[in-house]
Amino acid sequence: MYGDILRATGTYRDSEVELFEKEVRLREVGKNELLLRKGEIARTVCYLLEGAVRQYDILPELEHNIIDLHLAGEWFFNHESLISQRPSALFMEAYTDCRFIEISLETIHYLTGKSLAFLQLNKVLESAFQRMHFFDQSMTPVEKYRHLLDNRPRLIQTFPLKIIASYLKITPETLSRARNAIANGVIS
Repeated sequence: MYGDILRATGTYRDSEVELFEKEVRLREVGKNELLLRKGEIARTVCYLLEGAVRQYDILPELEHNIIDLHLAGEWFFNHESLISQRPSALFMEAYTDCRFIEISLETIHYLTGKSLAFLQLNKVLESAFQRMHFFDQSMTPVEKYRHLLDNRPRLIQTFPLKIIASYLKITPETLSRARNAIANGVIS
């Protein structure tokens, strides 16, 4: 059932896929349900089947400081907390109703003990780290928005511009100007 999700991370025998499918847990959560609270330790890795998830912190001057956004067809977890096993500095919340598979860190260790093929799941951890460093801070707002259009356009179709602006670390007004510049063929 979830073999294609696993096989996207590497090469596995049928018996390994069956073991993976036996160990993962299907979860369904409602819109705005917290999946991880600030101060909790992340203990799971998830693959989003349906819906959208956001990771954020709450800062005094902002409603939400968006750190990462996740869509169906992507792995998601709180990278820093999971890797360090320290309390999360962020909240993780279902932005919409969601369905996802979840696998605990303990289960990943169990699977790796059964077969070294499961070390290929490290690709999931690496891709999350790369996505967290998606934007070079030296990029202009136009470059950031163009990069988003080129690499993760579904975010723009799923999340409101206020959330996109926070994710890009620019104001909504600056995002509006960047969008207009791109629409008018201005490159900066």
